[in-house]
Order: sequence, then C-alpha cells, then structure tokens
Amino acid sequence: MGKCIIFCAADFEALAEPINAEDHVIAADGGLRHTAKLGITPDEILGDFDSLGYTPEGANVFPVEKDDTDAMLAVRRGLSLGYREFLLYGSLDGPRLDHTVANFQTLQFLCDRGAFGVLAGMHTMAAVVKNGSLSFPAGCEGTVSVFCHGRDARGVTLKGLYYPLENGTLTAGFPLGVSNHFTGQPAEISVEDGSLLVLWDGKNGFPIHS
Repeated sequence: MGKCIIFCAADFEALAEPINAEDHVIAADGGLRHTAKLGITPDEILGDFDSLGYTPEGANVFPVEKDDTDAMLAVRRGLSLGYREFLLYGSLDGPRLDHTVANFQTLQFLCDRGAFGVLAGMHTMAAVVKNGSLSFPAGCEGTVSVFCHGRDARGVTLKGLYYPLENGTLTAGFPLGVSNHFTGQPAEISVEDGSLLVLWDGKNGFPIHS
C-alpha cells in the first residue's frame, strides 16, 4: 500500500519524492492551492475552507467550529482507508505557530495508532517515533534535533551523530537533544519507552522507520 499524501496550507519547497499511483492524495483546505500549482489532481478535497476562502466543487465540507484541524481530518480519513504511512506537505512553516504544534500532536496521534507520519516544510522535516527507531543513511549533512514528546522518553540512543547518547532519558523540561549534527555516517535514533519528536534538514530525505 502506498502513502496518504496530504497537502496543507503552509509553504513547502518542493515535492520530496514522486507521487505514485498507489498513493492517496488529499488536499486539506488551502492545500488545494498547492495541488493546483503542481498540476496534481487530488483524490479528495476536504476541510472547512476558511483558509481557501471558497468551497471547491466536490469537496467534503466540515464546519469551522469543530475539534479537528483540517490536517487531522485528512489524517483520520487516511487511517479509515487503511493507510499507515503519511506525508504532510505545508505543515511546518505557516504563519500560525499553534497549527505547527497541532501538527506535532497529529504525528503522535498517528504513532498511537500504529501509523507513522512525516511533516515537510520549506527546509525541515519532522517525525515522531514511539518505542522504535529512525535510521538515516550515510551521507546526511546538517542538523538534527531530538526532543522528548510527552512523558519522559527512556532508553534513548543516538548513534552516528556528533553528540552520541546511550540509553539516556530525555524529558519535556530540558532541550538536551537540540542542534545535534549528522556526521556523514549512518545514523540511528531510537527510544525504548516513550516518544521522540525529531526534526532534520529536509535535504536529507526520509529515514527508515522501525
């Protein structure tokens, strides 16, 4: 099965990978501007359309007064279709910092349901890993930051990075993992108990999640 690819309203630099036939593309509200600009026909259009400013034909319309963000609506839809991997473009660098934080929580929502998601912004990608690991291939450059996401993250190991860590604990009250660096060697970020929010230079592409 392919990925559920969601276009949100904020900016992003470019597609991180080609869209395949087995992928399911959702334009969430203002994300429709991105699909139109890229010449992509989304499989679904949904949202409350307060960002887009009009209701497109054939869209699944939700009220503005709702509990879910438009990104969360799209994630729920993808889960209902059976997708376990998600890529959310335009989900990091918008003018609303609160929506960026909401998208971090959406990544946790996916992890809690056995799925995995990546946010793609202008220059940065982000993911949450729960009781598992992210592996980056040799040749990666630039910064990578690792934060506790939620309760204390225990059994945290960072390999192949400039600042290594072995079986450590990261807490929500101190940013110990900020501004680490790739060294060009294969790198692995793992946690035995808890969740980590990981942000890295988007030019390095996608890690392997396990």
